[in-house]
Amino acid sequence: MRGARSGQGAAPAQWVLIAPEAAIDPPKTLDSEPLFTKLRNPSTGEATLYLFNSGAQQLFEVKAFHEERRSWFIGQTVQQDGRLLFVTPMDPLFLILYYLIKADKEQQGKFQPLDQVVLDSEYPSCPLLLKCADVKQYIQHVTEEKEIGSQKFHKYSQEKTLKWLKKKVNQTVKALKSNNISVGERALASTFINSKQITDAQEDYVRYAHGLISEYIPEDLSKELLKYLGLPELRSPAPEPPVKKRKLSDVPVEPQEDYTKFNSDNLKTKKANTKMSAAQKALAKVDKSGMKSISAFFSSKPKTSK
Repeated sequence: MRGARSGQGAAPAQWVLIAPEAAIDPPKTLDSEPLFTKLRNPSTGEATLYLFNSGAQQLFEVKAFHEERRSWFIGQTVQQDGRLLFVTPMDPLFLILYYLIKADKEQQGKFQPLDQVVLDSEYPSCPLLLKCADVKQYIQHVTEEKEIGSQKFHKYSQEKTLKWLKKKVNQTVKALKSNNISVGERALASTFINSKQITDAQEDYVRYAHGLISEYIPEDLSKELLKYLGLPELRSPAPEPPVKKRKLSDVPVEPQEDYTKFNSDNLKTKKANTKMSAAQKALAKVDKSGMKSISAFFSSKPKTSK
């Protein structure tokens, strides 16, 4: 897919991506072509790449598979950017939810128009989220609504949001089961034994689905959702006591013993001074005159004169 030119006379940017047709449909007007843009990640708050299709009717998440020293051959050219982009549909309510929670804390739960809530000076494309199809219809799943005249006002509702997120978790569990995706102990054992011997518990599916949903919501909300689902929080094992270590200093390390005493001469002396056993003492008293040593039997024979 080609992007906008990065400068006058510069070649247009190109990417290799896998995307549904809805993400790259040709624009109906010249000013409504698909747009790659950075938005605030609803979980971390950091900049993340997303894609709006033509007319900003749908939002797509962009994930990149990247390996070092990889390029693409496109036609007669070499594309230096060797990443492979995966484009998948995403519910824009997750990104809007981030701003609703933020406004609820700052404005102490006041009702506000959505176009005054979904604003971000660092991400000018942020208001496009409200243009996505069905946002105005489904915003009621995460907010309380008031209508004054012809204008609607909203504020964040944690109770409604948790109910909505629970439905998302249940939908994810259903998708995992229908696609025979193993979770929990079954996933760990499937490499070594027949996975049919182990059945995944419902709690394993719910916990796994909760983890997937938590990638799109703030950490505090993830913890509240865990409680709402009735799942106990997993505790990490208690850390082992630290091993005692010698204190390090900048002073040069000096030997605390005279290691020269272990040279060969001293070893011979030390060996001679060692205590002898009773058998060794008895052998020492034997008269060895006229006896040959064992080494004499293995030495070379002296040459006889002719």
